[in-house]
Amino acid sequence: MITQEPVMKMTTPIPKNTTTPDKVETPIGTLEFFDAVPIGDTTEKVYDYVDRARAVDVFINMTPAVSVYHIRQGQRDLGHTKSNQIVIAENMPDSKPLVLTWNNTSLYTWGFLDLKNDGPTVIEIPPDVLGILDDMYFRYITDMGAAGPDKGKGGKYLILPPGYEGDVPEGYYVFKSKTYGVWNFMRGYVRDSVEAAAKNIKANLKVYSLSQKDNPPEMEFKSMSGLAGYNTIMPNDFSFYESLNALIQEEPLDFLDPQTRGQIAAIGIVKGKPFNPDERMKKLLSEAAAIGTAYARANTVFPRDQGHRYYPDTGSEWVMAFADNDTYFLKDGARRFDSRLWMHFNAVCVTPAMALTKPGAGSQYAIAGLDSKHRPLDGAKTYKLHLPPKFPVKDNWSVTIYDTQTRSMLQTDQKFAGINSLSGKVKENEDGSIDVIFSPKAPEGMEDNWVQSVPGKSWFIILRAYGPLAPWIDKTWRPGEIELVK
Repeated sequence: MITQEPVMKMTTPIPKNTTTPDKVETPIGTLEFFDAVPIGDTTEKVYDYVDRARAVDVFINMTPAVSVYHIRQGQRDLGHTKSNQIVIAENMPDSKPLVLTWNNTSLYTWGFLDLKNDGPTVIEIPPDVLGILDDMYFRYITDMGAAGPDKGKGGKYLILPPGYEGDVPEGYYVFKSKTYGVWNFMRGYVRDSVEAAAKNIKANLKVYSLSQKDNPPEMEFKSMSGLAGYNTIMPNDFSFYESLNALIQEEPLDFLDPQTRGQIAAIGIVKGKPFNPDERMKKLLSEAAAIGTAYARANTVFPRDQGHRYYPDTGSEWVMAFADNDTYFLKDGARRFDSRLWMHFNAVCVTPAMALTKPGAGSQYAIAGLDSKHRPLDGAKTYKLHLPPKFPVKDNWSVTIYDTQTRSMLQTDQKFAGINSLSGKVKENEDGSIDVIFSPKAPEGMEDNWVQSVPGKSWFIILRAYGPLAPWIDKTWRPGEIELVK
């Protein structure tokens, strides 16, 4: 319908859908106008809404960056501020440190490069490790070790800082970072013993500025195993934005594209300027963090991107961390925001090796946080997970239980919060299948297949397959759902 009042000499018909009535009912209240000019509290309402909405988007889009920032902050809290200072889970990962979904069968070690202060930096990696370099937006730079160009034999990697235009010497695997900070992550293969794997890393890993190549500094290692108070988890409140601001101030301006920088600037975070929101903006940012966290948790348990589903259209609760095994979070050239959020709210590391579909290579993870009837898992109850015979892995498998609040290992009386095939203790049924029991107390005779839960708390599990074989990849072998026993 086209209306126009009043009719004047120059009047032409104006489509109604281009105009705004004097009152508009919306979810944020009644918006009032005098001939399209906002009046009353309309301007305040829409500004509050848009500022809050922008801040929610920043929470969702910048979770990868704030997450890796807090992994680094965890080390800074330990006094680790140099690239040669490394943490290592030399007695294997346990539930005392707060680390996103780490695994109790991997000998983790990591540190951070500081390319701003050190310039081009060398990492000499030992043989028989699997390493990854990610930047401070959790973007993949390269693999090292078994999945990297050295093919597991060890070698020298040279990482160049943003904007570097100097000479590049020969004899290195050379990569350039978009950020000054770089997460230097690796896992040691536990073949003979944990002690031997840790010794291999501590004796052979070297990290130093290229300018120090003739006189590299001594490496400093600190054990993460049993390290109470070591926290790497990003906050869920207003301080999320304070952490983001701290990261923005440390990194080069162009480590983010102009649109993302503009989105962040719109809520008051600008490189080179203080972040000092007034009380109104603090309130809106706190609300945005609460909404963003709620969205991240909903996206975790009830992902809308069906690419996360291992067995779509079956009602199964098994999901994968990378939707459609896509470690670049792209589909038809478009960013998969929810898939990226799922990964970085719950887990760490980005590398194509974590989503390989080549039998016997890489690793695959299956995650479940609801029971077979789609209900939250209750730590006061008893559940069973059935694993059919002949678990299809070349290397090993593990089942680890996690706290839904922290996404870190559930803290119970059990040190390692799970069971795995490396222990040699898991009890098989007569047909070779395995039943895993989750409950506050171990059922008699099932102690070696039991994972402890905590009354009053929920939980979720990750079923890991290292070197998954064809039956896992083509889904002809499939784990059961988590079944409530009582």
